[in-house]
Amino acid sequence: MTRLPPALAALAFAAGLAACAAAPAHAPTTLAESSSPSFVPPEIDGYLTAADLDGAALIGPPPAPDSPRGRADAQRFEETRSLEGTARWAKAAADADLWGGKALKGYACAAGLDISPQTTPVTAHILERAEQDVRTIGTPAKDHYARLRPLIGNDKPVCVPRAPWMETNASYPSGHSMTGWAWALILVELAPDKAGPLLEAGKEMGESRVICGMHYPSDVEAGRDLAAAMVARMRANPEFRADMEKARREVARLSAPPSGCGL
Repeated sequence: MTRLPPALAALAFAAGLAACAAAPAHAPTTLAESSSPSFVPPEIDGYLTAADLDGAALIGPPPAPDSPRGRADAQRFEETRSLEGTARWAKAAADADLWGGKALKGYACAAGLDISPQTTPVTAHILERAEQDVRTIGTPAKDHYARLRPLIGNDKPVCVPRAPWMETNASYPSGHSMTGWAWALILVELAPDKAGPLLEAGKEMGESRVICGMHYPSDVEAGRDLAAAMVARMRANPEFRADMEKARREVARLSAPPSGCGL
C-alpha cells in the first residue's frame, strides 16, 4: 500500500463501510476522508499495487485557477453553498459516510437490492478491498498535484465538520468520487439489470462531494476517470475475478428489498 508522508499521516482520517467485525484497525491513509475521525477501516489489502496503474499520468493535472475551467470550479463551490440545510445537503453528508454504511445504503436503496455486510458479506468485502485500491492508486496522484480543497482559506459551510487533515489532504482527484464510481461499476457487474440506478447512485456520490464543499467538479471527474481505469485493471486480477463469481451468486439470491429507504 502507498504510504502517506509522515506530516500527512498524522492528520488524515479514515472513512468507509462497516467492516468485518474481526478485522483489526490500522492507521488511516490519505484518501480516507471522514466526518468521523475516530473510525478507521479494517486492515485489509486491495487487489492492486501502486505499480499497477500510474494515476497521476492518467488523469493529468487539474485546471489552473485562472483558466476557464478553474474559474468555473470556483464558481460552482460558491453556488452550492446555498444548499446548506436542504435535503440534497443532507444526502451529501450521508454520501460522505463510506465506512459507516450510509453511502452503501444509497446504492442498495437505488437498486432495490439489500446489499450490506450482513446480507452480502462477499460483495461488501469486494467493495472494502476496492476502497483500499482507491487509496493505493489515487494517493500518488493526490500527493503529486497537491491541489488545495475549495474550503481552504474561507469559513464557508461544508456538509461535514471541518478538520485539520483537510488542509493537507489534496483535492485532486476526489477519493470519494473514485470509490463511488468504482462501487457502481462493480455492482453493475453483479446486477446488470440494475445498471441505471446503480450508475446514477455512483454519479450522485461524486456530485455530493461538490455539494458538500469538499471538492471541485474537476476533482470529481478525475476521480471517476481514474476509478474506471482502476476497475478495468482489477478485472485482470485472479482474486478479484474469483471473488466476483462468489458475489454474483450471493446477489442473485437477494429477494427482499432493503429496509429503511426513503426515510
